[in-house]
Parts: sequence; structure tokens; C-alpha cells
Amino acid sequence: MIRANTGRKWLPTYEALASEVRLSVLELLAEREMNVKELAKALELSGPIMTMHIRKLEEGGLIRTQMVRRDGGTHKMCSLATDGVEIAFPNSEPRHRRPIQEASVPVGHYTRYEVHPTCGLATREKLIGQFDDPRYFLEPERMNAQILWFGRGYVEYQIPNYLLPGQQAREIEISVEIGSEAPGVSKSWPSDIHFYLNGVLLGVWTSPGDSGEGRGQLTPAWWHDGLNQYGWLKIIRIDDNGTYVDGQRVSDVRLADVPLSRNDWTIRFAVPADAERVGGLTLYGEAFGNYEQDIAFRVYG
Repeated sequence: MIRANTGRKWLPTYEALASEVRLSVLELLAEREMNVKELAKALELSGPIMTMHIRKLEEGGLIRTQMVRRDGGTHKMCSLATDGVEIAFPNSEPRHRRPIQEASVPVGHYTRYEVHPTCGLATREKLIGQFDDPRYFLEPERMNAQILWFGRGYVEYQIPNYLLPGQQAREIEISVEIGSEAPGVSKSWPSDIHFYLNGVLLGVWTSPGDSGEGRGQLTPAWWHDGLNQYGWLKIIRIDDNGTYVDGQRVSDVRLADVPLSRNDWTIRFAVPADAERVGGLTLYGEAFGNYEQDIAFRVYG
């Protein structure tokens, strides 16, 4: 899910949507991956015109493309890069009712962990240590990690609590690009990823797989094609009514059920050994995957 607002950087996304032809392309790609020639034929357009529309959709972050050898030729294959666009308009409420705490947490800034192979982590420039050796999760350079993955276990992050005396949290939102971790990559590799806040299990989201079809839009060029490429942007929200993932209720856990600490918030992403589907976990930072962000943590009053 692309979370956009009225900032100017989102203009390419809005421009990509402002076309009946491009909306038709999105509908076709929702059914299956297609090449440019197939799309042009389906919509009765010339190849150059379709290429222009594909470029607009790519610039808007709505589709991804890759060159594939097939049937003796090279084809530009197109697929969806996101499952939707959510637009947030400016808030006209008084300033004191806007977010009162916001933090962007790099994926390497975990404070506790327990990981089991397959596992590893990397900065935007290089792999940290070696594949499948949990010892490197203690490497000081892990603070610069932009991607990490493990077959089972957890990573935990502590975030300062800057609420003032008398202030009360009404809603907490965690946004992260996340997916499974298969040996290599696998489109179908389900994993039950557990989300915790201050030690309380908020809910479980089942990741469908570990995608390696096409490259992540932000993934560095040195990262080879057989490794994790991108995940799904998940938005976990907890308020006075319950806990939601992408707006879908996942549990009855309310904010009042979470013990509060005066000093910090603790969030944990885990795949326990006793989960029904133990398919690992991959976290993507701002330099990997499809979404230019680290782990976003917001507290609303």
C-alpha cells in the first residue's frame, strides 16, 4: 500500500492515475503479469503509446518491470508494485490533536534479538559478515543495516516515550515493509509474523511469501536477483477499540491493555518456533524494497 499525501513528491503517482488507459492497465495487471506487447494489443494501442503509459506508471511507483528472455526473445514484463494508494489530506484539526510523537527507526537499531538461519543483514553498500551466521547480528556495523532477515526468532526495538505528564496516547501506528524469508526466494512461502507492543501480542499477519519476482525499486544494484527484493507495507494500528492491520481488525487488544512505560515503547517483530507457519521474516529499510522508509512509529493524542 502506498501512503501518499498532498506533498509535491507524490505528483508522479497522481499523474499516473489520471488516465483511463493507465487505470485499464492496472486492472489487467491485477489479473496476471503481462508484457508491453500484450497490453498494447489488449487495449488496441500502438507499442510506443503503451510504452509511454508504462513509463508513467513506473514513475508513479504503481508497477514494476523487468526484461525476461522468453520464446527466443526478450520481453518487458509488467506487474503491480503495490496493492493500493491511500491519500491523507491535510488535517484541519487544532495542532495539539496532531501526532505528538513520531520516530523513524532504522532496521539495524534493534536492542534485542534472537535469530536462527537462514539469516543475515546488509547495509546499502555491502553484506555485513556472512550469510546464516547469527553472530553478525552483534556486529557494531549492524546499526547501518538497511535489510535483515531470519528463519525464526525476533528483533526488538526501543523507542523513547516523549509524552509529557498529563498527555495520553489515544492511538499508536507502526508502519513497516516486511515479508517472509525463504531459502533463496519463493513467491509462496507463508509466514505468521507476530507484532508486539510493550510485551503484549497485538496480532498476527500471515505474509504470503518472499518475493524475488523483479527487483525492488530501491534495492541497490549490487544486490543480486536471487535474494529478497521487496515486501509489503504493513500498517499496524492500535486504539481504544482494538488492533488493526491495514484497516482490518486482527485482535481485540486495545491500547488500555498495553502496559505503559514512562521512558520508552518497545516493539517486536517475531516468527516464533511454535507458529503454525514458520516462514521467517525480512525487514526492509529505506534503501531496500519498494518503500523509501525505515520503521515508522507514531503516537497520536
